[in-house]
Amino acid sequence: MNAIKKIGMLVLLVALPALASASGAAVQLDKAPVNLHDQASLQRGAKLFTSRCLACHAASYMRYNRLRDIGMSEEQIKAELELPEDVKVGSTMQAAMDSNSAKLAYGVAPPDLSVIARSRSADWLYTYLRKFYVDESRPSGWNNTVFPNVGMPFVLADLQGEQHAEVEQHEGHEIKKLVVKTPGSMQPAEYDSAIADLTNYLVYMGEPAKLVRHQIGWIVLGFLFILFLLLFSLKKEIWKDLH
Repeated sequence: MNAIKKIGMLVLLVALPALASASGAAVQLDKAPVNLHDQASLQRGAKLFTSRCLACHAASYMRYNRLRDIGMSEEQIKAELELPEDVKVGSTMQAAMDSNSAKLAYGVAPPDLSVIARSRSADWLYTYLRKFYVDESRPSGWNNTVFPNVGMPFVLADLQGEQHAEVEQHEGHEIKKLVVKTPGSMQPAEYDSAIADLTNYLVYMGEPAKLVRHQIGWIVLGFLFILFLLLFSLKKEIWKDLH
């Protein structure tokens, strides 16, 4: 029986990549222009995140003072992110709306976004946030081509505008094309750039220590290389009289 279980688990593990590929094949994801070394982009993304996303979503594993790692001073964090007086810079990022109220409003409690980029991927987020369209059949009035029947209302509609879905026939297949009918305050290129900044920040927030870890890694590699040269020179000095 144990052998049968082991074989079953092996078959499942082999099949998982194919199943994952099949499940994601229906959605064409755009490549997210992530650059964690672009501090200006990360700061713009942080501002957009705190002004729009934190109304309903929390990031309970992220503290405001970690934004010092992307070049923001404590004064900038307080002023530019418009922190309420009762929120300290060392506090975690909590949603303005409590989870029970959010669940009553949307039917489901909004997920914590601390590691959303690690669970969904940067490409998924970048595409998802640009693919909302008007759908009067939905309770929120919105739908999404990447996440069909999503419960989240489109809080960035004033920036992107209102997109409508138009179905086109292409080689015998129906393709849903999104067309902006009511423009927002941003041009399409501006909105894409803003979403790129937001995605960049979400990736950073998923692992704030990543840049520091990489920096330490290069320092360690440099130290090991110098140590290797010293040991190699020492070996040559010790063995030179034995040859």
